[in-house]
Amino acid sequence: MVDLAIVLVVVLLLVDGFLAFITYRLVKPPRHVEDWTPADLGLSYKDVEFQTEDGLKIRGWWVDVNSNRTLVVMHGYTTSRWAFYVKRMIKEAVERGFNVLAFDFRAHGESEGKITTFGFYEILDLKAALDWLQPLNQKVCLLGYSMGGIVAVRALAEDDRSLAGVADSAPVYADKSAARGLKYFARLPTWIYPVIKGYAMFLGAKNVDLIDYADRVRKPLLLVVGEQDPLVRVEEVREFYELNRRVNDDVQIWVGKGGHVRIMLEEPEYAERVLAFLKDRC
Repeated sequence: MVDLAIVLVVVLLLVDGFLAFITYRLVKPPRHVEDWTPADLGLSYKDVEFQTEDGLKIRGWWVDVNSNRTLVVMHGYTTSRWAFYVKRMIKEAVERGFNVLAFDFRAHGESEGKITTFGFYEILDLKAALDWLQPLNQKVCLLGYSMGGIVAVRALAEDDRSLAGVADSAPVYADKSAARGLKYFARLPTWIYPVIKGYAMFLGAKNVDLIDYADRVRKPLLLVVGEQDPLVRVEEVREFYELNRRVNDDVQIWVGKGGHVRIMLEEPEYAERVLAFLKDRC
């Protein structure tokens, strides 16, 4: 009996340690940094740095094509301004007359920060970017992917300095998408998510349910979601859309082919459609 109790304690400690390790990796993802820059796209640019109100240095690129219109491109969780979709949209936006500001969220890429908060404190990173842009008198549009989409929607609701936004693959319900992510990426059962969430909250992670902003956004917004997205359900994005359209005359939804932040790989008109929406409103 004593031996069985010891075995159970050891097993529980091992499981606890495993879940704690998984949680640590979730809130502190590996840094994604590559060696290309906008110069490899034939573009002049400069490295920029701005500080958030909670004291973190956020780093990024500023591509200036002498326009009065700027697109701020925001990446998703675990990646950075080196994401494939950021690279493509920098090029596409410049070709359509946008200046571009792309930066790394806290705890990603080359920006400071110890942990990610999945869109909660990341709004401060965008606010710092908008502070940096403000003296340049730019008309600002936002393009956010996944976690970046959460931040884009929040900014449209909370900050009057952005005129319009696109949220591609933005999770509407944090817990539901996070649980699906455990299953899809880590092949772990979804029932352990509450335990991991508890550890994550202890480490400083936060939850943002985008649905809470559905009655607060009154600026032009395009919601993009993929039919095969394993993390964000089309019906959840439609729910946000239906609620938002009650207060917003200029909200649209595009259900495209492809998975999470992969619509641009399946839809040839992606860049044209997304940037036309923004250019007409910025």
